[in-house]
Amino acid sequence: METTIEIQNLHKSYGEIPAVTDLNISIRKGEVFGLLGANGAGKSTAIECILGTKTADSGQVTILGMNPREKRKKLFERVGVQFQEANYQDKITVEELCQETQSLYKMASDYQGLLKQFGLEDKLKSAVNELSGGQKQRLFIVLALIPNPEVVFLDELTTGLDTKARREVWKCLSQLKEKGLTVFLTSHFMDEVETLCDRIVILKRGKTIFNGTVQEAISASPFEKLEDAYLWYTDEEVNDDESI
Repeated sequence: METTIEIQNLHKSYGEIPAVTDLNISIRKGEVFGLLGANGAGKSTAIECILGTKTADSGQVTILGMNPREKRKKLFERVGVQFQEANYQDKITVEELCQETQSLYKMASDYQGLLKQFGLEDKLKSAVNELSGGQKQRLFIVLALIPNPEVVFLDELTTGLDTKARREVWKCLSQLKEKGLTVFLTSHFMDEVETLCDRIVILKRGKTIFNGTVQEAISASPFEKLEDAYLWYTDEEVNDDESI
């Protein structure tokens, strides 16, 4: 199957502090891939280096066969990106922001259809800064999908969403995956990872401590649930007594 994202021996340090060490990932077309790790594990730095918004110290990255730093304009006609936090012009409406985003791409998707798909069709005239946290998060996913991308990067995609909204987002992403969309995501919700991800990498202090499927991660641990296995891999204490 066609490889969509290839990362080889990626390194990035800040002074004497290593942020990402020897990261190797290969992602195929139509896969949902999860990059996991505690806060400070190196996920954000890794994604920034992969997207080319930050320069790695060494290593190679290709997305859709292109170097993201050398072919930035051409590549980002085919890639969507959603970050957990984004700042937009004060008082800009949902419709204006979608139109502005759509105007940047030659083969853009119908934003009104996407807004309906993510339950935001009644917010067209609302100012973005007046939306709830969950509504903003869904809007940021819509913006990432407007380019009609072949690859989409989603950072903590369902933070701030209630259970029903999270499951609706999962369903939408599963449908897009079936159409061949490659998804690279980060998440702290292990039920989300277990539902969506074909394969995962777990980082700890910038180093890869697991690379494989969710089931392989569980099988290689002493536990039967991904959440417990993840805590074991990252040495975050699993505590049976919630009162402690």
